[in-house]
Amino acid sequence: QVQLVESGGGLVQAGGSLRLSCAASGGIFSIGAMGWFRQAPGKEREFVAGISWSDARISSAESVKGRFTLFRDNAKNTVYLQMDSLKPEDTAVYYCALRSVRTIAGRIPNSSSEYRYWGQGTQVTVSS
Repeated sequence: QVQLVESGGGLVQAGGSLRLSCAASGGIFSIGAMGWFRQAPGKEREFVAGISWSDARISSAESVKGRFTLFRDNAKNTVYLQMDSLKPEDTAVYYCALRSVRTIAGRIPNSSSEYRYWGQGTQVTVSS
């Protein structure tokens, strides 16, 4: 049973920084991709950033480019989301996701339906 454990959320003022982490454990035989999504109240879950596990290519949403950085510790099956220059509109519950199977051509999946395993979510609140 694959488990994803997230940590690092909290309350921060606009312009501040937070780092989220997500550690994968359990019956992991392979990782195709890992990603971060977020969901604000009354809104749909949206893709934030993802990484192709085989070659470490990264894809990010336009709304976070230049501010959020995804990186990983391959040996620990852990991904991190460094969030800088936070804005009030970044307020959401952030979810980590894992896909076991590599996509065709190694595309980084950016829709929630393409990921099978999910973390419990961690709240990020940015005050103005």
